[in-house]
Amino acid sequence: MKKKLLSVLLVAVMAASVLTGCGGKDDTYKVGICQLVEHPALDAATEGFQDALKEKLGDKVTFTVQNAQGEQTTCATICNGFVSDGVDLILANATPALQSAASATTTTPILGTSVTDYGTALEIADWNGSTGRNISGTSDLAPIDEQEKILLELFPDVKQVGILYCSAEANSLYQVKLFGEALTADGVAYKEYAVADTNEVQAVVTAAIAECDVLYIPTDNTLANCAETVYNVVSPAKVPVIAGEEGICGGCGVATLSISYYDLGYATGEMAYEILAEGKDIKTMDVRYAPNVTKKYNAKICEELGITVPDDYVAIE
Repeated sequence: MKKKLLSVLLVAVMAASVLTGCGGKDDTYKVGICQLVEHPALDAATEGFQDALKEKLGDKVTFTVQNAQGEQTTCATICNGFVSDGVDLILANATPALQSAASATTTTPILGTSVTDYGTALEIADWNGSTGRNISGTSDLAPIDEQEKILLELFPDVKQVGILYCSAEANSLYQVKLFGEALTADGVAYKEYAVADTNEVQAVVTAAIAECDVLYIPTDNTLANCAETVYNVVSPAKVPVIAGEEGICGGCGVATLSISYYDLGYATGEMAYEILAEGKDIKTMDVRYAPNVTKKYNAKICEELGITVPDDYVAIE
């Protein structure tokens, strides 16, 4: 009888151990974060993501944060390392990081953030909102047509717009196409200026300001990382820049229609919690978008250029 009772207790203890290891209260989660490059927007998204998970999981989540310094090959190395380490989830901050994570694993859940268009980034032709794979996340796409309206609101007499972007960033190409279509619909001439990497920024911007009276820069990581270089070229020439997001605008622009990258990262962290702690199937999770956009302006540069913005713009702090 005692042996039978002991066997029952042993089975019960083993069952409890199994339950604890599969979603019980003692679970801990390892999250790997691959951020393409350091700049304010991506930094804010990473911070928001971590804050959301820490608020929900406390010390039951640990993070390994690695920065690829703008190199996609380094993103690949980082993501492959995360897979080898057996992380429970990967946050891929920016499009090249997402693409590298997607190549590294088809099983570990991957959440993207600061990614403009997932269909373009992942080459999904029949995009319907979810990937059907181990990937979901949040998009930083602000309405492109409304960004174009900001440009025309501030510069109604513009003759030619220069669209500046990095040709290596698929999501920049996506935005360039939409912005060009919006300008064409309004009868405004434009010309595209592409940089292959940071080494070309100064020369390409110099060429652009010689031919255009306003520049537009989409949410582009390479240009965000070189905002100071852009400013040093456009400022003496007094050529204004409309930016796709607040970080770029703060460095070299006059105005933007921007999302909060902290809020975007936070929303991504909430998605991570749903996956890790609630067992939600990432394959069916639709990509989510920033809930709000705000017209913002760079007071310093506007003052330098003598630009007065309407009352519904908020100064970048």
